[in-house]
Amino acid sequence: MSSKIFSSYRALGFVSNHVPLILRYDQKKNETYVYTSVGRAFHTYTSSKLGLKSISDLHDEEIECIATANNYIFTSCGNVTRAYGRRGKVIKEFIGHKSKIKHLLPFHRHLVSVDKDNIVIIWDVLTEAQYGQWNLGNFNITAVMQPAAYLNKILFGSEDGSLQLWNSRKCKLVHSFDGWGSSVTALTQSTVADIVAIGLANGQIILFDLKTDRIVEKFLQEWGPVTSIAFRLDGQEYMTTGSTTGHIAIWNLEKKKIQSQIQNAHDNSVCGMEFLKNEPLMVTNSGDNSLKIWIFDQADGGARLLKSRAGHSSPPTNIRFYDDVSILSAGEDSTLRSFSIRHESENKSLGRATYNKSVSKRKGLKFNALLMPPIVKFDNQSCRQSDWDSIVAIHKNSREATTWDFVRSTMGKFRLENERFKNDEAKYKNEKATAVSMTPCGNFCVIGYSSGHVDMFNMQSGMHRGQFGKNRAHKASVRGVSIDELSERVITTGADCAVKFWKLKQKILLNSLILHSPASQSILHRSSALLAISHDDFSISLIDIDTQRTVRKFSGHTSFIEDMVFSNDCRWLISSSLDKSIRVWDLLTGSLIDCFLVRSPAKSLAFSPTNEFFVTTHVDDVGVYLWTNKLLYAHVPLKPLPHDFNPSILELPTTSERIEDNSNEMDVDYTDNQYESPNQISTDLLTLSGLPSSRWENLLHLDVIKARNKPKEPPKKPQNAPFFLPTVPGLVPKFTKPEEEKEKIEVVKANFLSQTEFGRLLVENKSDEAFEFLRSQGPSGIEADILSLAMEDSTMVLFLDMIENGLKTYKNFELYESYLALFLKLHTVEILESKELQEKLNSVHKIEKEIWNELKELFSETICLTEYLKNTLF
Repeated sequence: MSSKIFSSYRALGFVSNHVPLILRYDQKKNETYVYTSVGRAFHTYTSSKLGLKSISDLHDEEIECIATANNYIFTSCGNVTRAYGRRGKVIKEFIGHKSKIKHLLPFHRHLVSVDKDNIVIIWDVLTEAQYGQWNLGNFNITAVMQPAAYLNKILFGSEDGSLQLWNSRKCKLVHSFDGWGSSVTALTQSTVADIVAIGLANGQIILFDLKTDRIVEKFLQEWGPVTSIAFRLDGQEYMTTGSTTGHIAIWNLEKKKIQSQIQNAHDNSVCGMEFLKNEPLMVTNSGDNSLKIWIFDQADGGARLLKSRAGHSSPPTNIRFYDDVSILSAGEDSTLRSFSIRHESENKSLGRATYNKSVSKRKGLKFNALLMPPIVKFDNQSCRQSDWDSIVAIHKNSREATTWDFVRSTMGKFRLENERFKNDEAKYKNEKATAVSMTPCGNFCVIGYSSGHVDMFNMQSGMHRGQFGKNRAHKASVRGVSIDELSERVITTGADCAVKFWKLKQKILLNSLILHSPASQSILHRSSALLAISHDDFSISLIDIDTQRTVRKFSGHTSFIEDMVFSNDCRWLISSSLDKSIRVWDLLTGSLIDCFLVRSPAKSLAFSPTNEFFVTTHVDDVGVYLWTNKLLYAHVPLKPLPHDFNPSILELPTTSERIEDNSNEMDVDYTDNQYESPNQISTDLLTLSGLPSSRWENLLHLDVIKARNKPKEPPKKPQNAPFFLPTVPGLVPKFTKPEEEKEKIEVVKANFLSQTEFGRLLVENKSDEAFEFLRSQGPSGIEADILSLAMEDSTMVLFLDMIENGLKTYKNFELYESYLALFLKLHTVEILESKELQEKLNSVHKIEKEIWNELKELFSETICLTEYLKNTLF
């Protein structure tokens, strides 16, 4: 099934995973494309700007390996290999393996695939048929390559360090190499035809001559296993190797020594490494969700970072919208990033949280004491973003809060901490900041602590501007801090079951409430003055901060509530829990209107200011997931869900935009038993027809409308002269004057014996049918039917009877009134001459007067109450 309200749209923040990247050169466009795997799809980037060019179709499973040759992109997932065209569409499928495929090697018109059972299959790419197959048995393949100087030969590396060279055409073993007692982790062709580079798990890099079966050179990196090897292709004799620690070593092959190092090139293992042809550029990717291009232009032969694209290397902890299109995301990797819902090129990183920004830039951040703990919560206000920092964040198990500059995309200069904590370190050693909020004006921030203290700081100067309460604001940990729309009140919630209202300027307590259970967090919708509080018993309370009363209570979650968010119009409250459910609560009715499950609990939620997008992040997932709001584009009935509703699991959005196919859903039909308004709620209430006003509002002005819309008379065409001009005989011949065409006026007399359909229904005493017939007509038709009424066949009197009976039903009030007004206008002369019509009109007028008096009393009562409320309460 799908959610009633949300539809999956797109996943943000995915760049690369542990699968090594591949390069493909397009000769026509003179562009090198980079391909990276992002789970069940692969991305295509341009090497010139690292711009995202395309996203492939979705795979059935996670992509295990990726390769390219002859304008094909080959991917393997499970036991199936697929060939994709340039636009990311499946062209061919190769099915034959019984276990998961772990290696792919395309060469010429063939493709080699190796599965986990060490079965090797060679495919003919054009025909998709198997060209050959063999089983290597206990030879556990860990790497595979095709030596450049050997036609139809394939080199396999194994877990025990040995190598085997096979003839792919004859499917026979050509030669075995003893190896070096350590698992082969990388095999790469060098710039010399017979020499290959072999990377081992013990950190050794061996340049090996296959022709002479001898070692040319040995290198050793001290950072652990060799994960990737690459050679410069611009004529320089350099080799680069990657490690599991994220470091890259640059080796000078002429001098046979290490030339330079790139420390902390990635936060994780360097999985893929390739050089661009004839350029000093190297592309690397890693499992830290990053893709980087390095340029070798340093004096010592080293490289520097030229371009990069990256997402979070660890799951996000908190997300919030900064503006209509930018999503701020804090991750467990201590970074703060901005993701754009408009275009990937607008994504940016605000940097990593560090204790000393200038020193950390020189020394590097990985695994050192300068790196601050991850951000757990933050708040932002953009109104003064050009003047000073617009973001304030608190960190895991830390008392210090940091400021960030969104415009400059950098960490701010302030680390906010009250002096009381520094002066008594022994007492407050284990305390931490637990809640934070900024004033709407962007001048101040308020921070709550696990010690119960609540402090206010100035965002411009970073100075402490007071504390709430003489000693502590709460007796236990502060769980939530909120500031109202006018920056007049501060609302704090704590683990002591108390909600306290403070005067922001004077820092004095105004009032407090006691909750039924300790609060775990709180959020405020400022424009509606509603405060949502989640409790340790998994329930949610809604408090009106103006009346300071609990107005709603929600229950249904069965585990800790991770996050909550209001919709921008404050119609809904959305909550997520460790029970993997996401629930949507309707605040007006106090009911649950939508609920669905996800495979991983939602860690943080956000709703766009335009109500267009709903955003989620999840436990153990680096992605930021976008959902669209269906109610912006279609009518969706939102009746409350039953108490025994059993939600089903919803798949998360993918990196490519897609439309959900709900044609096979087997779930509750939410449109069944939809409420339909009755024709009349009560016989004591006036009921309108519901017809458009154009059907009755202008009936009295049809003559004016027709005169206005009447087109001007077009110019007359000159009359053609006859071929023979007639003359009148006489002394002086004269032309005969043509006879003037006389205007034909056809007087149509009323034939009362042939009545209209409307008149016939009236004569047959079918008042209801006559009214429905008149109601179905347009304005001109209504005028014609009422104009056709006459005294001779009593249709005028019968029409007034229909009006009188209709008014008594209190239905279609505006139609009866407009029809009666049109009747009075069209038949004024007949009414003045007929006493019968005058008596009937008096009866109708009496009924109208009774109805109007009732309405007048209701109007007067409403106006009186409104004026009273305005004068007394406001």
